[in-house]
Amino acid sequence: MQPEFNRIIPFLPYILEGVVVTLQIVMMSIVVGLTLGIVLTLLKISKVKPLVVIASFYTSIFRGTPLILQLTLLYFGLVQLIGIDLGEFWSAVLALGLNSAAYISEIIRAGILAVDKGQTEASMALGIPYRNMMQKIILPQALKNILPALINEFTALTKESAIVTVIGTVDIMRRAMIVGQQSFLYFEALIVAGVIYYMIVTAISLIGNLIERRLTVSD
Repeated sequence: MQPEFNRIIPFLPYILEGVVVTLQIVMMSIVVGLTLGIVLTLLKISKVKPLVVIASFYTSIFRGTPLILQLTLLYFGLVQLIGIDLGEFWSAVLALGLNSAAYISEIIRAGILAVDKGQTEASMALGIPYRNMMQKIILPQALKNILPALINEFTALTKESAIVTVIGTVDIMRRAMIVGQQSFLYFEALIVAGVIYYMIVTAISLIGNLIERRLTVSD
């Protein structure tokens, strides 16, 4: 039996509506992951041992358990445990963001440790406050080193966002599955979804490469 992509054309607008949902989830997850990732990094490089232990434990938990488990715990578990219903959207955002933060924190930490120690010593000798030193001297330099790794994490996050279909979020993947169920064109619908995800990931990679080139030129 030959694929019948011509029969999937009427369903394209419906599937494409899921792009907005997917991008909203991904962008919000990036904000959560990047913000929390920076905080975790600062805790990990802190000289206060309990803070280091807390941040390391967080990273261990979120890197050591399946993302689908974290997602379903947030969506189903919180309602049972404390009666809070986050809804599909925020459960997806928090699960992806909290998970991504664990990986981003390690990426940023590696970037900070790669910065010449002389920069830190010089800043301390000049009496620059720690917060200003990190914000204006260390982090900007680390960002240039870790940008490719961050872009890889963001593209991975985009692909992993398809997992939110398990809690009923009507993203690209969910809409493709619905189209498959209604038309029995599973292969065609899923191929279309794959192409859409590929285009989004490619766009993110291109934007990342453009930013990287501009940062390189600015040096």
